[in-house]
Amino acid sequence: MAAQEWYVAPTGKDTNPGTQTQPFATLEGARQAIRKPNQPTATRRAQTVWVRGGDYLLNHGVKLNAEDSGTPEAPVVYRAFNHEKVRFLGGPGIKDFQPVKDPAILARLDTSARAAIRQIDLRALGITNFGQFHSRGFGRPAAPSHLELFFDGQPMTVARWPNEGEWEKIAPFPDSAVQPDEHGGKLGPLAAGFYYAGDRPKRWRDLSEVWIHGYWAYDWANSYEKVAAIELEKHLIKTAPPYGHYGFRAGQRVYFLNLLEELDQPGEWFLDRHTGMLYFWPPKAIGQAEVLVSLLEEPMVQLNQVSNVVFRGFNFLASRGRAFELIGGASNRIEGCKLALLGGTAVSIEGGHGQRVLGCDIENTGDAGVSLSGGNRQTLEPGGHAVENCHFQKQGRWSKCYVPAILMNGVGNRAAHNLIHDHPHCAILFGGNDHVVEFNEIHHIALETGDVGAIYMGRDYSFRGNVIRHNFIHHTGGVGMGSMGVYMDDCVSGTLIYGNVFYQVSRAAFLGGGRDHRVENNLFVACQPAVDLDGRGLDKAPVWHNMVYGFMKEQLGKVPQDLYRQRYPAIKDLDRYYAADNGIPPEGNVVARNICLGGKWLNIGWHAKTNLVEIVGNYVSAETNWVNASQLDFRLAKDAPVWNAGFQPIPLERIGLQKDELRNELP
Repeated sequence: MAAQEWYVAPTGKDTNPGTQTQPFATLEGARQAIRKPNQPTATRRAQTVWVRGGDYLLNHGVKLNAEDSGTPEAPVVYRAFNHEKVRFLGGPGIKDFQPVKDPAILARLDTSARAAIRQIDLRALGITNFGQFHSRGFGRPAAPSHLELFFDGQPMTVARWPNEGEWEKIAPFPDSAVQPDEHGGKLGPLAAGFYYAGDRPKRWRDLSEVWIHGYWAYDWANSYEKVAAIELEKHLIKTAPPYGHYGFRAGQRVYFLNLLEELDQPGEWFLDRHTGMLYFWPPKAIGQAEVLVSLLEEPMVQLNQVSNVVFRGFNFLASRGRAFELIGGASNRIEGCKLALLGGTAVSIEGGHGQRVLGCDIENTGDAGVSLSGGNRQTLEPGGHAVENCHFQKQGRWSKCYVPAILMNGVGNRAAHNLIHDHPHCAILFGGNDHVVEFNEIHHIALETGDVGAIYMGRDYSFRGNVIRHNFIHHTGGVGMGSMGVYMDDCVSGTLIYGNVFYQVSRAAFLGGGRDHRVENNLFVACQPAVDLDGRGLDKAPVWHNMVYGFMKEQLGKVPQDLYRQRYPAIKDLDRYYAADNGIPPEGNVVARNICLGGKWLNIGWHAKTNLVEIVGNYVSAETNWVNASQLDFRLAKDAPVWNAGFQPIPLERIGLQKDELRNELP
């Protein structure tokens, strides 16, 4: 039976019948029409809602619930008509900017900026909900962003000092004002504030809404904190709670934001929340590009206990929160959509089964790209969620740390054929069991952080059965401790790392104290080193001993013991170490049949010893001319000796984005 068809258009009305000539105006209009027949879901015809090209301003999110579901045989499909450009916007376009003429405002601006900055009165446009800055970052709950400004399809920068890409450093503390950290360093107490160098704050006239973003103690733990007070003579800044998780360390990076006086370069802007006046230095003539502001805080589309619904071919843009939120339900798909200029995570999937994000372009999000949780760790039933053939770039615009392009938790989910780049922290972060991460290309990550992996998991002996295969990781960044390719952190164990290509990656495969990993059939080119393995689980320092015998033992005790020992027999080997108190060694790891060309091959240290690792059949050469690395061509020469040593071909042509019906062009 043919699908029943409905139409939505910017010129429509929800009182119309929803035909092609008399369309609805909103998705809600179509949703209500699908509901009206009161036909049982099991016998309902397939439904297609064709959305005509144009802009649809969302003053509230679109909400679907169980009665809006389709069936596997008769899905409900919302899709763009004939590939027309459909944009759902979380905020309006604004125009009619004017030069700044107020002498008091001009006096606060840098002389080089006065003629370039334009202003617009948001209150006069009816925009009064400016939102709030939130203390986002490491260990902080997700929150919608404040009102943001987007110009020519890009997010603009809230006026800051130093300017983007530059940092100030926390000044040294008096010896009487420091306390020891768990690694033997020194931290300043959070409530006491921190010292700064120089006299820049003397320029600032209004401190009521000044915020500071900083990596206060570690390069992997950031937060935004509101300025409570500045003591100019002491060069001391105190911040308002909630504070960061650790303390203030001398030399760590910070910058100040939301300061009119620091609006001093193209692309910066500032909103005076008292007057509603927005000031902006446009990167090019203000009339040459679209200007959008974000208003909507709730998810643009929410599916609550919905199944068999498809959204295809849309643009979701300029919102303070999420584009999609899926709670429960099954077999929904987000296909071929562009999700961009968002203050939160693009897609959040909580529970349910078999949800899929396919062929989407996801960029410029404040938090993660796709966050998904599915499967049952008490029964090891898989969730079956998947993120495939998506292009991710510029995630973590606000929260920075631990908001990856793809975040997976639970059991049995998959991330495949994605392209991920330009991220301040990690690309794929996951926890749980039996996940598959395969055929992804990842580059230029860890652009602002350190001690981070392109693919990362850590700190739980019960996380087992995960597979990381046939990925291409190259040109990673990192500050301080730098970054890793595949980072199995803090004694996490039991992962297969197979058939990946690593190029110009520090510590490409890093096994941080864990057990029962298999690093097999990978190609390492110009890495430093290719494989790094330690035994931190044997360290007697409280920070490591307490991690292994406290937190990780508790986590292991939360899962069904018989089920996990049957599925993952190597867990039984932990029992004898937990019966004692002498640490847990990194046993059971296998490093076999890998190729290392150039760079450094292997590093084993920090309580780990070679006799704890099975190292067999690897081929190490200082030469790199077997491949054309400068062109990112890693096809091995046909006469390379490794073919005789059992190395298996890596399906390079299948790595990264693939052309299909949702993606007919590759970047």
